Amino acid sequence: MAFLFSVLVIGENCSKYADDGDGRQMAPKRQRTVDPSSSFYGSPSSSFMYNPAPYGYVSQPPPPPPFPVVRLRGLPFDCTETDVAEFFHGLDIVDVLFVHKGGKFSGEAFCVLGYPLQVDYALQRNRQNIGRRYVEVFRSKRQEYYKAIANEVSDVKGGSPRASRTKSYDEGKDSAEHTGVLRLRGLPFSASKDDIMDFFKDFVMSEDSIYIIMNSEGRPSGEAYVEFENADESKAAMAKDRMTLGSRYIELFPSSHSEMEDAISRGR
Repeated sequence: MAFLFSVLVIGENCSKYADDGDGRQMAPKRQRTVDPSSSFYGSPSSSFMYNPAPYGYVSQPPPPPPFPVVRLRGLPFDCTETDVAEFFHGLDIVDVLFVHKGGKFSGEAFCVLGYPLQVDYALQRNRQNIGRRYVEVFRSKRQEYYKAIANEVSDVKGGSPRASRTKSYDEGKDSAEHTGVLRLRGLPFSASKDDIMDFFKDFVMSEDSIYIIMNSEGRPSGEAYVEFENADESKAAMAKDRMTLGSRYIELFPSSHSEMEDAISRGR
């Protein structure tokens, strides 16, 4: 009983010391034991705290589908866009870009397809023939395609041997007789009449004056004819020669009604 009384007295004295004694000694100790920012409990960013990391499939959107483009190598030097379209028969061709190096056709081209899934089908045509040449088909990237476009456009706009060799040809265009009809070459296969009207937005025309030429399979050939109100209008429209429609630069040629009608009848 005496022992119990002594314990109670000691406990009471300790409580009294803690509450009524030198608070400068005990208060900081109590503060450290309950402060969650202290080193004992760790900082808010400590691994002891619950800080769930976001899961990729929740916080990140799915990656975009790959750009549907392939690169071709070993093409015949007289190859045309129609030849490439026939080589990839059954696939949706959006654009064909022939690559030139040193002013000459390199035998390479980029082909943009309608859907990413079609790239795998295009790769199955690897080492099949166009004419007597077998053509290699490679997977490519958007950046490679855009870089090739930039190189082609810079060659045409000047400073390259290719541009200097086309000077006399351009002079022939300037001296050609105008009849009010222009032939367009190099159109994207997806180009519509609305796209062509927008290309010639500074001129008055209607959809009925635009004729997109089809190949023997009923697909766009990359060429079209446009009728203007008069010869002066078609001559003025030649200022659009080698300007771009989408990612393609378009070549313009003075033409005639008879040439246009022949091209339309061949495509029927």
